Amino acid sequence: MATMKDVAKLAGVSLGTVSRVINKASGIKPSTLAKVEQAIRELNYIPDEYARGLKTQSSKTVALIIPTIWHPFFSEFAYFVEKSLDSLGYKMLLCNSDGNSEEEHKYIKMVKQNKIDAIIAITYSDIDQYIYSGIPFVSLDRYFKQKISYVESDNYQGGQIAAQELLKHGAKQLAYIGSHSKYPNDTMRRKKGFDDYLKEKNIEFFDIYLQEPVKDFEPSIKELLAAHPNIDGIFCHNDDRLLNVKHILEKLGYRIPDDIQLIGFDGVSSSKDWPIEISTIRQPVPKLAEGAVSLVMKKIKNPNIKNEIYKYPVTFREGNTTKNY
Repeated sequence: MATMKDVAKLAGVSLGTVSRVINKASGIKPSTLAKVEQAIRELNYIPDEYARGLKTQSSKTVALIIPTIWHPFFSEFAYFVEKSLDSLGYKMLLCNSDGNSEEEHKYIKMVKQNKIDAIIAITYSDIDQYIYSGIPFVSLDRYFKQKISYVESDNYQGGQIAAQELLKHGAKQLAYIGSHSKYPNDTMRRKKGFDDYLKEKNIEFFDIYLQEPVKDFEPSIKELLAAHPNIDGIFCHNDDRLLNVKHILEKLGYRIPDDIQLIGFDGVSSSKDWPIEISTIRQPVPKLAEGAVSLVMKKIKNPNIKNEIYKYPVTFREGNTTKNY
């Protein structure tokens, strides 16, 4: 395997010059640059990124912590984070934490040890005590006691749009079905936007709002519909919850959307180019990913930079769980 010394010998230059070429330093003569690049090609030389990282205290790697790869929103977000990092010459290290705070802590320690440069995280576990001051850390939705930069969709706006669209599609008796973490995060504002819009219009509504983890929504849904049989429009906390609620309702004999209309939140895709055909509030996932990467790059350059919040608007996407109007 070729070494940097081999490249320097073939090109007829010093080791320092080869190092400057590899690290894309400025001020190198075009003729020297051409000789070194030619030698690299001939020898098929591959720079030792790990060794370079030890010298520069940069691994050119960002860890992305997500609760699970099985959730389509998290998978789509990871896809666009990786694309955005790659365009800047960075690699992504995926941490599928399964909501385990100890797993997440391992990656935070890696930043302190210069093994990775920064963290982008979707986390709903108890890691406040691990967020050391000065760590390049960017969160999606989740709030922390220490001030952290984060990106978010306009969850409150999304809740209001969901209420508007259900009414526009002819629903008259509305409900919200969702769950919440014990750790504050912006996704809770989806319900608040929904509630506030209907209160402002003096429209009665109902809800199922349980603390996570929730094993089974079916008993609560049965109880809700027994008490309020005229419910004909439901806003679900996310698309995953909508699909679960749809399955339960159909098992109970309801036709979707004829009897009950459903709107979710996320706007995820079943594959790269095909959205799941449900009515939903679409999050701008590519923009969220680009925003998170932009913020984390700022943090890498200056870990003590002022914390920022990037918020992005959401849109309604028509699907097969609401009626035509």
